[in-house]
This record gives sequence, structure tokens and C-alpha cells, in this order.
Amino acid sequence: MRTLVDYVRGVRHPEAFHGRGVRRGYFEGWYIKLVSADRSQRWAVIPGVFRGLADAGGERDEAFVQVLDGLSGRSWYHRFDPTDFEAASDRFDVRVGGNTFGPSGVTLDLPQLRGSIRYTTDLDPWPVTLREPGIMGWYGLVPFMECFHGIVSFGHGLTGELSVEGETRSFDGGRGYIEKDWGKAFPAGYVWMASNHIDAPDGSDTGASLIGSVAIIPWLGGSFRGFIVGLKHGGRLHRWTTYTRARERRLEIDDTHVRWSIEGRDGLLELEAERVRGGLLHAPLRTAMHQRVEETLDARITLRHRDASGRTLLEGTAHAAGLEVFGDTDRLLGL
Repeated sequence: MRTLVDYVRGVRHPEAFHGRGVRRGYFEGWYIKLVSADRSQRWAVIPGVFRGLADAGGERDEAFVQVLDGLSGRSWYHRFDPTDFEAASDRFDVRVGGNTFGPSGVTLDLPQLRGSIRYTTDLDPWPVTLREPGIMGWYGLVPFMECFHGIVSFGHGLTGELSVEGETRSFDGGRGYIEKDWGKAFPAGYVWMASNHIDAPDGSDTGASLIGSVAIIPWLGGSFRGFIVGLKHGGRLHRWTTYTRARERRLEIDDTHVRWSIEGRDGLLELEAERVRGGLLHAPLRTAMHQRVEETLDARITLRHRDASGRTLLEGTAHAAGLEVFGDTDRLLGL
């Protein structure tokens, strides 16, 4: 059983492991994105653990490392015994078999990827304060939430080499990104997008980073549409969230695009994401990890951020973008 001390520590450290003492109906995973300087290598590596609702034998329990090749859309799911998983509950420090992940870099020992990548700059997390304990705001304090989310780093520099299916590839001068999820299961319907490769109209790199998600949130016997968007540029994190009472002007989802605009105290943000084919990743249901979520690292997102007076603060196109559109989107749009 998870103790009060474990719960409080988890609120203070979204990047750390939250599953200590939880034996059934739980998952936790870290999404680690590695992009080379020329963007020709785009990989997502997702270590984690799943504890199902099986009988006492625990045959549905497993540790894992998922791999997504963002250019080709190929994906792999590597299962490990749960005993091969270790993680600290007060910091970002994860091991799955011979694969390690921490604040200074990653070491990979997988059929597709082998080698070490070091981080050349500090991780840049979503701030954790008493008033706003991470990206979820006060919702992150509610213990019965179905799924929790954390931003471990909006962006950081990379150096090192990986053997990519036997071929050496350099990540010197590249850029990384890290986020995570934990809880009982993924939402029944959601849209997620993220990129820290946002180019201005003239093609120059803005150095900005975007993370956005909108999902069906179970709540007290019902549900609502909740959203979180963070856009970091010019040394400031701009927020549009349900808990800050931002308002969606538009959310449209069709076979080719997601069009989304949100207005709040940080102005108006307009997003248009182009949907492209991706690879299938495993996602947690209550009973097992199912291969069901199509994700790409090759999406393009056009964005425009304007202040209350209508002045454009940032305009550009996000490349090498992660994008997932999953589940009951009709219900999501209807909430």
C-alpha cells in the first residue's frame, strides 16, 4: 500500500517513480525523445512498468522498454520481468534490464539501439510549486485521478553515439525531451502533441517547446474534457489549462488534421497539426498493455501565439513532432 509519505513525495517529484507499494492496477512510463542535430534520427524510448489486475500469480505484470523509429514508423516492444525494473521515488533514476535513464543521460542495450547519450544541458522541467505542483496543477493533488502526467524536461542538449541497427549514428548537438505518465490507465479518448523543434517562417530555430493534450477525464461518476497546453519561448512558460480557466475556442479532429485554438490569460494560441501515419505503441488498459496507440514523430504543427492585444508573439512550424489521436474522439468532442 502506498503511504502518505510516498504520496507527498510524489507530488513534489513528478519525475520520480510513484508506484512504490502499489501491487495491482497500475502503470508508469517515461517518454524519452532523442533527435539528432540534423533531425535525420528521431527516436522515442519508453521505459516503464505495468501491474495488471490478474490473480495473485501476477502473470500480467511486466516491465518494458518500447522503441519508436520516428522516421519509418516502426516500433518494438521489449518485455522484461518485473524484477528487472528499478526506479527511485525521489528523483529521475530508472533501470530496466541493462537500460538506464537519469538526469545526465541514457544507456541503451536493445536490439535496435545500443550505446550512451549524455545530456549537455540541465533538464528543464515544468515548475513544481505549492500553488501549481507540476503540469496538472491542483488536479495533481487528487489521488483518484485515472492518469497523471509530468514534464521532466522541455528540452536539453545531447551528445554521444548510438548503434542504430548496427550503424553508428551521432547525436552530437541534438535535442532531447522527456515526459511521463502514471496511474490506472490511459484516457478513453485523447489528443496529445509535443515538439521542441519549432522553426520560424524564415526557417530559423525559435528554441521554443510545445506540449499539449486534451482528454476525457473521469470525474465523480461523470466525465469532462480537460486540457493542458504549455508553450515555452522567450524564457517564459505560457499556460492554457482547465485549472487556469482557459477556454477552448475550437477543437476539430478529422482524418488529416487536428485544429485547436485556446484562449486564456496568456493570450490566444492557434494550433493545426497534420496527421501522418505512425507506429503502434502499447498503452495501459486496466488488465494489460495493449498495442493500440498510433504515434508519429513526423507530424507538423503550425502555431501562432498572440497576446490580448492581437500582437503576434510567436509564429512557426513544429517539426519532428509527436502526435497521438486515440480512442473515442466523438465522445471527446461532445463533452
